[in-house]
Amino acid sequence: MAGAKRRKKSAIWRKIHALRCEDIKLWCVRRLPILKWAPSYNLKENLIPDTVSGMMLAIQQVPQGLAFAVLSSVHPVFGLYGSLFPVIIYAVFGMGRHVATGTFALTSLISANAVERLVSPASNNFTTSNNSGVLGLSEFEMQRIGVAAAVSFLGGIIQVAMFVLHLGSATFLLTEPVISAMTTGAATHVVTSQVKYLLGMKMPYISGPLGFFYIIATSIGCYCADMEYTYGLEVVGHIPEGIPEPKAPSLNILSEVVTEAFGVALVGYVASLALAQGSAKQFKYSVDDNQELLAHGLSNVIPSFFFCIPSAAAMGRTALLYSTGAKTQVACLISCILILVVIYAIGPMLYWLPMCVLASIIVVGLKGMLMQFRDLKKYWNVDKIDWSIWVSTYVFTVCFAANVGLLYGVVCTIVIVIFRFQRAKTLSLKNMKEVECKFKTEADCESLQQVKIVSVNNPLVFLNAKKFHHDLIRIIQKDSASTQPHDDLNKCEQNTLLNPVSNGNCHGELSLQPCPNERCAVILDCSGLTFFDYTGVSVLLQIYMDFKNRSIDVLLAHCKESLVKAMQYNGNLGSENLIFFESVSSAIGAIHLNRNFSKLSDHSEV
Repeated sequence: MAGAKRRKKSAIWRKIHALRCEDIKLWCVRRLPILKWAPSYNLKENLIPDTVSGMMLAIQQVPQGLAFAVLSSVHPVFGLYGSLFPVIIYAVFGMGRHVATGTFALTSLISANAVERLVSPASNNFTTSNNSGVLGLSEFEMQRIGVAAAVSFLGGIIQVAMFVLHLGSATFLLTEPVISAMTTGAATHVVTSQVKYLLGMKMPYISGPLGFFYIIATSIGCYCADMEYTYGLEVVGHIPEGIPEPKAPSLNILSEVVTEAFGVALVGYVASLALAQGSAKQFKYSVDDNQELLAHGLSNVIPSFFFCIPSAAAMGRTALLYSTGAKTQVACLISCILILVVIYAIGPMLYWLPMCVLASIIVVGLKGMLMQFRDLKKYWNVDKIDWSIWVSTYVFTVCFAANVGLLYGVVCTIVIVIFRFQRAKTLSLKNMKEVECKFKTEADCESLQQVKIVSVNNPLVFLNAKKFHHDLIRIIQKDSASTQPHDDLNKCEQNTLLNPVSNGNCHGELSLQPCPNERCAVILDCSGLTFFDYTGVSVLLQIYMDFKNRSIDVLLAHCKESLVKAMQYNGNLGSENLIFFESVSSAIGAIHLNRNFSKLSDHSEV
């Protein structure tokens, strides 16, 4: 009897141990995305494009690293370290397969505020002859990188804390107009900060695939003409070889860099997340907003021990990965190998690189952000309130700082949405959580059994647009897979279109019997769609394209003229404008007529 009990306890403990091991394995895969994609990496198909992309990325990373280090008011060599360690950390923890992290103009500019405030040339007690014993640099330079590393460390701690608190899900408050305006305003700050370097030497505009070699030629010409001494041209100067031993950031100055650390944490994460989400959308995979907080947090905390400036994903380098056909983060890891070669062998050759060239690299690297001014026309035609948010957020960013502009944009967006929801006719406070769903079959029309009618009686804005898209797709998938009717209550629970803060009714008339021989169609009754924003229009267009790719026709009934114009302008529908109908009955009639015509054509061919 005792032996049986011991065997039973032993079996239970084995099950618990196995369960714990499985849970640990799943947790590791979820928190270390490299464990998911690395084992299935296809060397034959992906290695060559990743290698080419990695080489091109390294060519761009080196001058940008030097330039952004100067922008951060530290010695240029620390930009090379910032192009190495954060890239490795993000490749392990990040989910963006085409995101190029590393030194970033906006975070460099923010950290420069702390560096100049705490270790300014006028207030330091050291001279360039005071050698710190680290890389042959002066104590003044080491003090400066100490402040920048402290900003990076504390900014990363803030991002990790946000990850622990699951604040990644709060990114829906960061709308596209707010992010666009904030990054454009911050880019304007960066450009104006480089005027002093740009005026140091006049040179033609350098761009295109050979831009790197023009830069090399400029450095050689500067060296041969001895411009540093003849014309007083400022150059990069000595670049030490190798990587110093890791050292913890100075903790006694953390309280003095809190403002900059929050700016680095918020601005860096917002800009990086936008690139990761864009990459995921373009290449058909998903990213976890909260996991990205962890990845970028660790990409700031760990490299701060290696004298790195704050890091984030950069638009120009990410676009380079797109254009060169990169497949995974292996491309970024290959670039790290080449950057190591630069650090240990080629670095001293960059002595004669003019500072005005680095300033040009910074300005050209911000081209994509500055071109976001073109978005103003789009916002004006789609939603003038989004246009006003963009303009005011940009003004706040330029007049104050990037983090102040970001905070203003979020607060302004929340206030406007609350105000618009209060004015919406479909809202009723006592019915806030009630969502009614009714389902009927087209029993009298066998040919229209695959028509699904969904009525949206709520505003469609950034607060509920993502869930609307997800739940609508779930309706189609579950209803198509179901062959037996369910009771109305279960269907109501399974097919809620809008989140609890949105009020309204959702009436769907769905065929409960699948009809594989007929093309499916979905009719969205937009009679209750009182207002929308740019994100809502984008989601409707995405739904239309996604369903079209699944051979599902999407028709919109009872659309307001403003919605039709916004979708036509933003989606370039062209000849596909016949998806808009005055009523649900006219949309059903069009489907019926089209199917009868198709049957007649098939009969004629037979």
